Amino acid sequence: MRAPPPLKTIVRWAISLFFIGVGISHFVDPTPFLTIMPPALPWHLELVYISGFFEILGGIGLLLKFSRRAAAWGLICLLIAVYPANIHMLVNEVYLEGMRQEKWLLWIRMPLQFVMAAGVLWTANIWPKPNPET
Repeated sequence: MRAPPPLKTIVRWAISLFFIGVGISHFVDPTPFLTIMPPALPWHLELVYISGFFEILGGIGLLLKFSRRAAAWGLICLLIAVYPANIHMLVNEVYLEGMRQEKWLLWIRMPLQFVMAAGVLWTANIWPKPNPET
């Protein structure tokens, strides 16, 4: 079996560290995450902590070969679960503290979730399907 290309390893580490860092920030300062929480959801603080925990867990799991695929699918589920916050931000023009209040910044968040999802799937060798001949 071939070693993963260096680029894939670098991207995997970057994505993992991103999720771990953002996950930790859910506990250190949950306020920004509470700000973007859709009002229709219950238990805002608890959901912020739960999502932070799973971001940390997924980020760590993506780095470990034995848990990489499961962690990737978990992170995909997490990205889907938090997508309503991005929709809420866009529809209601909710800006994070210190964020320039320009609507295009809210729009750009929408496809970035898909870019992140593609990166997670790529670095976990889920998508595109690996060629069995290599």
